[in-house]
Amino acid sequence: MMPNITTTKDHLATIRNIIFSNFPKDAGLNRIEFEGPEIAIYCRNPSAVLTDGETVRKLAKLLKKRIVIRSDPSVRKSQEETVKILSELIPKEAEVKNYTFDEDKGDVIIEALKPGIVIGTGGSTLRAALIQTGWRPVVVRVPEIRSGIVSSMLRVLTNGREYRQRFLREVGEKIHRPLLFSDAPIRVVPLGGFGEVGRSAVLIDTGETKVLLDVGVKAGATKLIDEFPAFYALDFPVEEIDAVVIAHAHMDHQGALPYLFKYGYRGPVYMTAPTRDLMVLTQKDYIELKQKMGEIPPYGIEHITKAVQHTITIDWGEVTDISPDIKLTLANAGHILGSSVVHLNIGDGKYNLLYTSDLKYSNTRLLDKASTSFNKVDCLIIESTYGGKGNIMPNRLQEEEKFVHIIKKTIEQGGKVLIPTLAVGRAQEVMMILAEKISSKELPDVPVFLDGMLLESTAIHTAYPEFLSINLRKRIYQGDNPFLHQAFVRIDDVSKRDEALSNEPCIILATSGMMTGGPVLEYFKELCSSEKNSLIFVNYQAENTLGRTILKGAREVTLSDPLSSSQKTYQIRMSVHVMEGFSGHADHLELIRYALTVKPSQKILINHGEPMRSMELARELRRRFSNMKEKPEALVPANLDALRVL
Repeated sequence: MMPNITTTKDHLATIRNIIFSNFPKDAGLNRIEFEGPEIAIYCRNPSAVLTDGETVRKLAKLLKKRIVIRSDPSVRKSQEETVKILSELIPKEAEVKNYTFDEDKGDVIIEALKPGIVIGTGGSTLRAALIQTGWRPVVVRVPEIRSGIVSSMLRVLTNGREYRQRFLREVGEKIHRPLLFSDAPIRVVPLGGFGEVGRSAVLIDTGETKVLLDVGVKAGATKLIDEFPAFYALDFPVEEIDAVVIAHAHMDHQGALPYLFKYGYRGPVYMTAPTRDLMVLTQKDYIELKQKMGEIPPYGIEHITKAVQHTITIDWGEVTDISPDIKLTLANAGHILGSSVVHLNIGDGKYNLLYTSDLKYSNTRLLDKASTSFNKVDCLIIESTYGGKGNIMPNRLQEEEKFVHIIKKTIEQGGKVLIPTLAVGRAQEVMMILAEKISSKELPDVPVFLDGMLLESTAIHTAYPEFLSINLRKRIYQGDNPFLHQAFVRIDDVSKRDEALSNEPCIILATSGMMTGGPVLEYFKELCSSEKNSLIFVNYQAENTLGRTILKGAREVTLSDPLSSSQKTYQIRMSVHVMEGFSGHADHLELIRYALTVKPSQKILINHGEPMRSMELARELRRRFSNMKEKPEALVPANLDALRVL
């Protein structure tokens, strides 16, 4: 196997020459920069190539790269003139709230309540804005509920723009360098999340490129070595990882990312924009929770900030080069806001790998079902949280009727309903159900108190309606936002919790969903001893969590008080219920349908599940594929079981 001896400098020069020879002379091409996965072309007359778009399409097809046109700084209007021009171009109905300028990239970030009006028909307003001002407009939705995280993302990226520009150019040169090895073996190395739920991390090693898919922590772990992926098993320093891809924002899939940056990783991280914002929210909460428990967090805010500076957001369906031999495509996973299934096209189609992370293969109120639109899949890595043969989700409508019945009964007897919930995804799904049932009078009009991280998470949901289900998206665009229902009462200060505890009857949604910390524990301590009250679980409860302990039948638990370092025993007399039908995970049958639909030709690797559930899913998949033309192996690897897939 002989490596390609073409130098990076010569290879990049060849790309530049191709662009120069295929670019209109009157466009005034000034310079070409490799900025992450994009090739940025700076010119003095951008209108010459933007009026019909043919030049960009031709170059993208010729080079098989993402091309972006930027104006040269010499032709940009002043910021004051630009704001004046944009104010005249953009209809007032768009409700623009702010303009932020990125001088390095030549972008003007337009924050508006109605971005669709800013964009205009077919992007006409954006094109006119670029031509008239020289600044490339980037439209950002202002959430209907103010989000501190969304605002802070703009500040972090704007304030650190010089560092980020250098980083993108370094990454760009690595991505667009020549291919060194074209026939090296491809290996899949499980570093976490195989034979367990939590700390998901999979290394894909092509010989040319090392990519990490997810990098999470494990809830309920008592030792750092069990909480984090098995980075200790890597036979190379973390600096040699070429890219990290985060599928979604739950901590068991991204919570260890700042830890990587703490110990030297400085490469790119790819994910959707809502995943980035939700990731920062949950990581900050993780640090605070560790501190409240009297523990030293494994990383700090500075490491979260560094991860954000290295994050490159991409939309579903965009084909993005992340290395010389890998093209990445993210698509809807149906699990939580911004969640993605990850498709890697390796070696220009030589091998195609699909990683589901967590998925839902049926429509919910919040999200449309997971995408299966992939031309080719050789290897499928699929989750098995509910992969056991007995893990069949109840009928959704019947489950909602059961949910309503429990709440009504509790309220009628003067009690309170406590719902521990994951802040991201499950909380918003439950909020939509409650809003509808209260509006339709199926539930009494009692206050629904919202406490914990779900407040900020819900605000982020309102910032990205384009990632929500088609029906919900339409409702929000038409001004009918269920997250703003009059029954919802925000507990945005600890002092307000007494209102929820003294107001009877009521419904309380609080984090954390597995009762490992957060405000839900404070409510639980006050409510658990009364038979009038109800506890309703609406999401998966991992092993070694308080939620799982209660579900197993415990009616007496001992909890610590971090402030006094003492412990107290609590009697559980409140009724305990579980709503499995609200899960954001696919059940046994959905997982099988998903695998049969994407038709992996060679291998199915099963992860993210308790061992028995993973094995039962593997057996059923072997049976289902046995009569088909292509019979992929269905395997259940253990952590650190490296597999050569090609």
